[in-house]
Amino acid sequence: MNTTHQQDAFRAQDRFGRQVAARLSAGTAELPYHVTERLRAARAQAMAHRKLASAQTAPALASAGAGAATLGFGDEGVSWWNRIASALPLLVLAAGLVAIHVVQNERRASEVAEVDAAILTDDLPPAAYADPGFTQFLRSGSAE
Repeated sequence: MNTTHQQDAFRAQDRFGRQVAARLSAGTAELPYHVTERLRAARAQAMAHRKLASAQTAPALASAGAGAATLGFGDEGVSWWNRIASALPLLVLAAGLVAIHVVQNERRASEVAEVDAAILTDDLPPAAYADPGFTQFLRSGSAE
């Protein structure tokens, strides 16, 4: 029902445009040549603009029934630029995840290196850290 209303509106607009064009054409006989040429060029430009506007199919909402709507690309389909623009956020997300992974791995490696350097430069031999009694010694020492 909505499409028939739109079609009726378009027909009324076209009819009005034809009536205006007929009235304007009726009075052109007594106009100078340069004015009629400018009018002719303006009409041609208006018609080209009208054809261009009706030929362009921008993404529009199409009724999917039951009160739902879908986003469609019309007869044109999806161009390469639209595909690239659609894939670009995914690529940026993947690059961000890789960057986060690299930074976290570097941070973990530097923390492990700091712990290793602290163990190797400490007064205790590394074997003392593996001794089960050392853990007990640390617990009893921290309790006092």
